[in-house]
Amino acid sequence: MIELIVARSKNNVIGKNGQIPWRIKGEQKQFKELTTGNVVIMGRKSYEEIGHPLPNRKNIVVSSSKNFDGDNLVTAHSLKEALELAGNQDIFIAGGYGLFKEAIGIVDKMYITEVDIEIEDGDTLFPEFNSEEFDLIEGEVGGDEIKYRRTLYIRKTKVNDNE
Repeated sequence: MIELIVARSKNNVIGKNGQIPWRIKGEQKQFKELTTGNVVIMGRKSYEEIGHPLPNRKNIVVSSSKNFDGDNLVTAHSLKEALELAGNQDIFIAGGYGLFKEAIGIVDKMYITEVDIEIEDGDTLFPEFNSEEFDLIEGEVGGDEIKYRRTLYIRKTKVNDNE
């Protein structure tokens, strides 16, 4: 199954100056729970922001300019190549914008955390998508000073056979 996982602000921002523009205790818990033991595909900039392979999962970095190699870390030169390297495992597309934009048309599910904040001067937005192609399930609300809501978009019609 191909899934996408992201957090975005009320004004659709996912990044500012190469970083996630908020720190909310517990907000990344779902990311860890869902991706551990699976494959995470991310772009070079997203990987460099993290700075190391995510533990207990296969990390595939999509980059045309650098090669990354190590324990549970490989480089692909395209999303297609990354999906081939992942094989039949559950796959999570974890950013950034370019991979999200390319993957939206093929994902089975999108885990989108809606962060209740507006980010001024955000420079990276989550790509637009046709919400009519998905069923929406609204989930738990969390956060102390900044609230967030978990949402799950499930594609209505199957588009790939990676299951």
